[in-house]
Amino acid sequence: MSIVTKSIVNADAEARYLSPGELDRIKAFVTGGSARLRIAQTLTDSRERIIKEAGNRLFQKRPDVVSPGGNAYGEEMTATCLRDMDYYLRLITYGIVSGDVTPIEEIGLVGVQEMYKSLGTSIEAVAQSVQEMKEVSTAMMSADDAAEAGTYFDYVIGAMS
Repeated sequence: MSIVTKSIVNADAEARYLSPGELDRIKAFVTGGSARLRIAQTLTDSRERIIKEAGNRLFQKRPDVVSPGGNAYGEEMTATCLRDMDYYLRLITYGIVSGDVTPIEEIGLVGVQEMYKSLGTSIEAVAQSVQEMKEVSTAMMSADDAAEAGTYFDYVIGAMS
């Protein structure tokens, strides 16, 4: 839920007008909209490169993942791992566009630890893949855009810890 929607829902629940503080937060949200859209566009346009480079980094740092018995062993399982990385990158773009982590949480993080545990997948390796995507992605951006995007990557990483 965006800051605009949250503010309206909260104000309406209390049968009041938006407060000056809420209006200031909405103004900041709107003002930052072009930057958030630019960041999401960069991630979307570069997603194949991001996934490929981050995947290569992950597999170099965590050879256990692609070794026999690892969750990304073999072509099919490696493709599944890269697909999951793409999924998290897409979720991060949703959060960036909305300026809120709620879409990330509601769409993709509820039950994630339990799911990976039941699959026998190392949640640490999944979190490392998101860290690698963060590093590849933010290297393509200005410092301000990287800082903004980084908070969403960090949120996903933190949720997996």
